[in-house]
Amino acid sequence: MEITTEMIKELREATKAGVLDCRKALESANGDFQKAVDFLREKGMATAAKRADRQASNGIVELYSHGSGRVGVMVEVNCETDFVARSEQFRVFAHEIALQIAANSPRYIKAEEIPADVLDHEREIAMNRAREEGKPDAILPKIAEGRLEKFKDEVVLLRQVYIRDESIKVEQLLHQLVGSIGENIVIRRFVRWELGEGLGE
Repeated sequence: MEITTEMIKELREATKAGVLDCRKALESANGDFQKAVDFLREKGMATAAKRADRQASNGIVELYSHGSGRVGVMVEVNCETDFVARSEQFRVFAHEIALQIAANSPRYIKAEEIPADVLDHEREIAMNRAREEGKPDAILPKIAEGRLEKFKDEVVLLRQVYIRDESIKVEQLLHQLVGSIGENIVIRRFVRWELGEGLGE
């Protein structure tokens, strides 16, 4: 199948990948748009894995205020070089991450950061809920694990669904950027404040 410039342009707009990568993805997918998107996502993840051990000490601290100052977010996103740190693509990504945090209130960046006692507490809540729903004892642990995974999807930034595109998670968005710019990118830390938070506690 002939790969047209229009097809490449459309894929570029959807994935932000380079022209040559888009052409290669479309060729390998025989012109199938969705398969080409998957190809580029997998490539991004492979590139991200290769670059994950490289030092990321440059970057930006992005500040975002939402709802006339009702919610404030500060997030540090790191990359390897000052050149990338100043690029628009990197800065837009940092801003998107700040928006994601403002909208979806994650508590952790990665699942590994969730303390064991928090997981135990959530598992216990899930088990009790399933028991109250009359589920058989034999399947309670399985139900609890399923609910625990859902809990992680809600509170872990990288596991959250991206607010602008429900077909991908934040981690895939990160991998796409790594694949596209060729540097290790790390969401290092964040804080989110909401007006009046904790006052009634």
